[in-house]
Amino acid sequence: MNSADGGERRGGRPRDSGRESEILGIAYALLAEVGYDGVTFEEVARRAGASKATLYRRWKSKREMVTAALAANPARREGAGEIDTGSLRGDLLALCRRLITTMRSTDGQTALLLLQAGLEDPALCQEIERTAGPTGARLPATVVAAAVRRGELPHAVDPFAFEEVAGAVLLLRRMNGLDTDEAYLEALVDSILLPALRASPPAKAALPAGIFSGHPDHAKETP
Repeated sequence: MNSADGGERRGGRPRDSGRESEILGIAYALLAEVGYDGVTFEEVARRAGASKATLYRRWKSKREMVTAALAANPARREGAGEIDTGSLRGDLLALCRRLITTMRSTDGQTALLLLQAGLEDPALCQEIERTAGPTGARLPATVVAAAVRRGELPHAVDPFAFEEVAGAVLLLRRMNGLDTDEAYLEALVDSILLPALRASPPAKAALPAGIFSGHPDHAKETP
């Protein structure tokens, strides 16, 4: 028989996908309400009328549950495909615009909370990029490769300069109600991001992780 909380039936019968979607919807709503730090297995289980064991059978960690909820309920962002404007400057401007769109989307408050969480847990931002779609906070390898082919960047450039600065600056300006119009984005790209990327040492120099990038092996995991 099915368990009351929608777990697997004895004998290996499939889980109730409708029940799983319901739980993910509850997790997503809680995320929007209290932010990433406030999401707990206990509260999701309480609201869903399920046991914590049911949740842990599906998702091993809070990060895994939250990213599954994002994948099931992605923020709607126009132009979320690959960026290729034909120039590095154009690509960087497009990435900055995408990040602003992420913050201003219909789920903008959730996106903002997640980007803030990324300050403490870079691997969370990486998981968001992988499961829910690009946010603009990461510098895609395709953008770097195209810039190298065009001779706009040296070979093996490290994305640190973009990933350390762009997301943090735009997030800070949004939190303080400051403009991020086209004139500001052009100044950010021309005065800071382009020169920094061109001057950065190659990736083999092992720069530290950027705020919105990082190495999952070294990131904190919150159960």
